[in-house]
Amino acid sequence: MTTLKRLNHPDDDGPDLAPAQCAAMLPRLEAILDQLQPDDSDPALRRRIEDVSQLITVLQFCVDKDVELIFG
Repeated sequence: MTTLKRLNHPDDDGPDLAPAQCAAMLPRLEAILDQLQPDDSDPALRRRIEDVSQLITVLQFCVDKDVELIFG
């Protein structure tokens, strides 16, 4: 839940996200990704960058298809 709080997503009854919530998170995630500087000597940072990029792809898919993102 810490990540969601950092993305300005209020805690609610469950971790699932509606398409509108996914759309609201996208600009912040993209800004975070833009701020990260890949460092070839830091595999953990590279992995984090890949994770953020993949999450953006999933959130964008949910928005484009107008489907809920269900965790679990």
